[in-house]
Amino acid sequence: MEKNAKIYVAGHRGMVGSAIVRELKRQGYNNIITRTHRELDLCRQDAVEKFFAEEKPDYVFLAAAKVGGIVANSEALADFMYQNMTLEMNVIHSAWQNGCKKLEFLGSSCIYPRMAPQPMKEDCLLTSPLEQTNEAYALAKISGLKYCEYLNRQYGTDYISVMPTNLYGPNDNYHPTHSHVVPALIRRFHEAKEQGLEEVTCWGDGSPLREFLYVDDLANLCVFLMNNYSGNETVNAGTGKEMTIKALTELVADVVGYKGRILWDTSKPNGTPRKLLDVSKATALGWTAFTPLRRGLELSYEDFLSNPMRAER
Repeated sequence: MEKNAKIYVAGHRGMVGSAIVRELKRQGYNNIITRTHRELDLCRQDAVEKFFAEEKPDYVFLAAAKVGGIVANSEALADFMYQNMTLEMNVIHSAWQNGCKKLEFLGSSCIYPRMAPQPMKEDCLLTSPLEQTNEAYALAKISGLKYCEYLNRQYGTDYISVMPTNLYGPNDNYHPTHSHVVPALIRRFHEAKEQGLEEVTCWGDGSPLREFLYVDDLANLCVFLMNNYSGNETVNAGTGKEMTIKALTELVADVVGYKGRILWDTSKPNGTPRKLLDVSKATALGWTAFTPLRRGLELSYEDFLSNPMRAER
C-alpha cells in the first residue's frame, strides 16, 4: 500500500478496527477514511454504494461486524446472520464495483468445524459441522470470505481474508452478558474486587482450551498481509499457544487483583472443547505474534480502568 493511498477502515470504532487505524498511523499511512454507524449504516445497500462511488478508496479493511459471546450468539441467531452477511456483501460488492485495489476481510476462527483436527489449518474449512452456539455468525463469516474468493476467481480481484483466534485488548466490549471471555472476566473480577465479594462463579467447568491474541498484534498482521500476501485461502491469525479457560480465569483474577474463590457452574455450556489455530502459514510469510498474554491482559485492564463508561456497552 502506498503511504498516501486512500484507505477505508470499516468498523473503526470497534476493537479490531480501532487497532488497525492505530497501526496504519504508526506505520505512516496518512489518508485513512472512517465513518461512524450514524454516518453510514453498512446494512443499507444504497448508502454503501453511494459512499464507495463518492470516496472510491484504494484499499479496504473490513473489520465491521456484529459480535458477541455465547449468550449473545445463542439468543440472536437471526440477527447475527442477517446483519453480518448483509454488511459484508454490501461492502465487498461495492469495493469491487468501484475498483478497489485490494480488500482484506476480517473473520473469526469460529468458521472452522467444532471437531476440526487440532491445531486447525486453513484447509479444514467446511469439512464437518460447526459449533452450534455460534453457527449463524460463522456461516455469515464463511460467506464473506467465500465471496472474496469467488470475486478473485471470476474477476481477478486481489481480495484476501484473515481469521483471528480469540481477541482481547483496548476498546473491547465489557458488557456483562454480550462480551467475550477475556473482557467478561476482567469486568467480573474488577466488580467482585470493588464489592469485596468472597467468591465469583464462572460458566462451565474451565476445561476448554483456548488461544488468545492481543488485538494490536492482529492489526500489525493485517497491515503486513495487505503488503505481503495475495491468495484465495484465508490466513490464520493467532499465537499457536493455548491454555485452559480455568488457567486464563486464574490469570485474569491475578492481573485484576481479585483474591477470592473461583467457582464453576457446570450447568452452563463450555462451547467448543478445543480451538487452536495452525499459524504456520503466517509464520512462513514472516510474521509472529509478539505480545505475551500477561502483558496483554495488563494493558487491557488499564484500558478498562481508563474508561469506566466502556463497561456499560
